[in-house]
Amino acid sequence: MKAFVSYVMALRGERELRRNMRGLLKLLLLLTAVVAVYSVLFHVIMLRAEGREHSWITGIYWTLTVMSTLGFGDITFQSDIGRLFSIVVLVSGVVLLLIVLPFAFIRLVYAPWLEAQLRLRAPGNVPPGTSGHVVLCERDALAEGLLRQLRRLGIPCFVLERDRRQAALLHGEGVPVIAGDPESEATWSGLAVRDARCVVANLDDAPNTNVTLTVREVAPDVPVIAVVESEDSLDILELSGAAPVFALKHQLGAQLAHRASAGHVRTHVVGRFRDLLIAELPVHGTPLAGRTVRETALRELTGASVVAYWERGRLLPAHADTVLSEHAVAVVIGTPDQVEYLDAMFVIYAPNENPVLIIGGGRVGQAAARALKAQGVPVHLVERDAQARAECAAHCDRIFAGDAADRATLMAAGLDRAPSVLLTTNDDATNIYLAIYCRRLNPDLRIVSRITHERNLEAIHRAGADVVLSYTSLGVRLIVSHLLGRELIVLGEGADLFLARVPPTLQGRTLRESAIGARTGLNVVAIQTPDGAMTSNPAGDARLPEDAELVMLGTAEQRAAFAKLYR
Repeated sequence: MKAFVSYVMALRGERELRRNMRGLLKLLLLLTAVVAVYSVLFHVIMLRAEGREHSWITGIYWTLTVMSTLGFGDITFQSDIGRLFSIVVLVSGVVLLLIVLPFAFIRLVYAPWLEAQLRLRAPGNVPPGTSGHVVLCERDALAEGLLRQLRRLGIPCFVLERDRRQAALLHGEGVPVIAGDPESEATWSGLAVRDARCVVANLDDAPNTNVTLTVREVAPDVPVIAVVESEDSLDILELSGAAPVFALKHQLGAQLAHRASAGHVRTHVVGRFRDLLIAELPVHGTPLAGRTVRETALRELTGASVVAYWERGRLLPAHADTVLSEHAVAVVIGTPDQVEYLDAMFVIYAPNENPVLIIGGGRVGQAAARALKAQGVPVHLVERDAQARAECAAHCDRIFAGDAADRATLMAAGLDRAPSVLLTTNDDATNIYLAIYCRRLNPDLRIVSRITHERNLEAIHRAGADVVLSYTSLGVRLIVSHLLGRELIVLGEGADLFLARVPPTLQGRTLRESAIGARTGLNVVAIQTPDGAMTSNPAGDARLPEDAELVMLGTAEQRAAFAKLYR
């Protein structure tokens, strides 16, 4: 009865279901008319061809038994015309009753009923007592990355889905989803938004504005973090009540530009942890190339320590005997004064002052060109779209119209002389292809690329990219850093800095005895004791005190290995 009531309620609210019922009714009327005509013909043929007379009920009974192929055989024709009529009734019955009617019933009644049941399974409210949760307005690549990260941090999170059927499917897959219209106040009340930690508006710019205004009506004090496509929408979202507002493509372009090797060698600060700065220093064209970390004597000269290094897209721990190759990028940690002194030491080196080449003049490419121009770095751009070329004209020294897959175009743009190339197209397959192509044309080139989907990270590194950043990963880091009140740290795709308490099995041991680096690949960059004291780049004989925290650098896989090994 409950299922029937739910179907009736769905029927009342769905115009398509009402049309289905009208179609089924027409089919039933057609069947009724066919049975009536066959019953009349049965009487006529029986009376005139065979001289027998039957009641009208008998005519209907015979018609239905023949059409349904039951064929009891108690009433049969003896004449040829009667048997021919029986064949017509039998064949039409097979088509109408055994084929058309069942399929029509499934298509018009049963399937919509199942769909209505499926939609009713999608939750419309968060569990009672939910608080401190994060609400995502749409399930996209950014939302999936946030779901994974917030789950690791133990922060409850829910995804809002407008389509109830899709919401039911996601609910069946274990995704914490709530069905509802993001522009409805009732939806936000069902999400207990007043008790939420924040709302992430990750729709398009115009719907994000409506969502922000709606949330402000229901819960004026709940933060709304908005993600915008265009920088022109920043002010509009801020006026609507969203804060902070992230223009991810603009920030992605700036991050890519900072990774380019261009002009004078300089450190690039990628984040801050407490009073320490984390920076990257390109080795190419400096006296560091070919030397071990011990031979560089950077710690003795500046106080800053080399804690890791990038080698063709892989983040590796740096030990005293680690040799820094020509293509390596050292990751250093130190105080602001130490990093500034390190920067001053290498400013005299300028291995290649030719223009940086940017392939792709979209929003990311434009942001990268602006960032490079602000640094005084000359920029060449390859773009085939006329409008994109016009928008980039103010930020580029020269623009080349053509396809990046054309060798003549790339060579004319200076690929063979460029210190770096930035691949900023929004198609991962294109960027992978271009990475292979550019690496073949210029083996010494530093290739910095963006990706959209994290699943393509390994592929583009294999293709030859040195540094890769993704839209999704940057958005996740920005939002999580804001939620936790931490400084943003963008080391590179897949690498991060995180804290972990010293496991009970390692308490009292030395860092060398723990074998954390050898067993997991993580690099312990600092040890923080409960009283707040911090030892950066600890030596191998440093003790791991009880209740201390390890500041470690590595990938998500290495972090998972640490958790599995040391519980």
